[in-house]
Amino acid sequence: MRIVILLTAALSLAAAVPDRRIVNGNEATPGQFPYHALLYTDWTNGMTMACGGAVISANYVMTAAHCLQPSTGGIVILGAHNRLDEAEPSQQRFTFSAEDMTYHPGFTFTHIRNNIGVVRIRAGIQLNDRVQPVRLPARSDGRTFAGLMGTVTGFGGTSDEHNELSPVLRYALNPILTNADCLEAADNNVNLIQDQNICQSGANGRGSCNNDSGGPLTVMHEGTSMQVGIVSFGSTVCKDGTPTGYTRVSYFLDWIEENTDVVIDP
Repeated sequence: MRIVILLTAALSLAAAVPDRRIVNGNEATPGQFPYHALLYTDWTNGMTMACGGAVISANYVMTAAHCLQPSTGGIVILGAHNRLDEAEPSQQRFTFSAEDMTYHPGFTFTHIRNNIGVVRIRAGIQLNDRVQPVRLPARSDGRTFAGLMGTVTGFGGTSDEHNELSPVLRYALNPILTNADCLEAADNNVNLIQDQNICQSGANGRGSCNNDSGGPLTVMHEGTSMQVGIVSFGSTVCKDGTPTGYTRVSYFLDWIEENTDVVIDP
């Protein structure tokens, strides 16, 4: 399996660099995923990167570290169904600077380790029925989530044939895999698939791809969506059925609590 990590619609994919866009999925209904965030980050090389994220409190959005490094700031869009419609009443748009970004100090593009970051929204997010924080796992939740149906959301492109973002929010469902099964699909690359990762099946060509990086992977728990993964890396061919690799949220609960105002449930 050739692994890539997502850069921007304008950047080419390279070996061993981060991910992704929703392929063979469905258009979301307005407000279906009120935690989803869209980030446009400005890089030091003058490029702009589109990424996903998730609202985790009234002051923070969580995303992938590779969406923030090396970035000088950007824009977060919340409550959007059609990202191009700035007049959409549900949308909230915020600018952020480098000072508002925090990513894991152990993040590295080599084997894509510790791929997690957060953005502080200084103005504060107005929570309503279209913008809500996603639930995070409790410390006592020791499940791997393997076998559960996972949902990934994003505005990334919808085809391997072009690199254009989707104007509307889309989602795809596929089962979460055991790490053993994911390792097998990754040619037993133990440097890539570790305890800090969680994988989703790419069956029927469904899943994330370019510019879905940083977006949330959720499962249903007690009737609500709970985020268990952050889109991190995957195959260069988005609909080839290869599993997608995610940052495992439960592995980083201490880091999340230390770097945001989120209080993790016991």
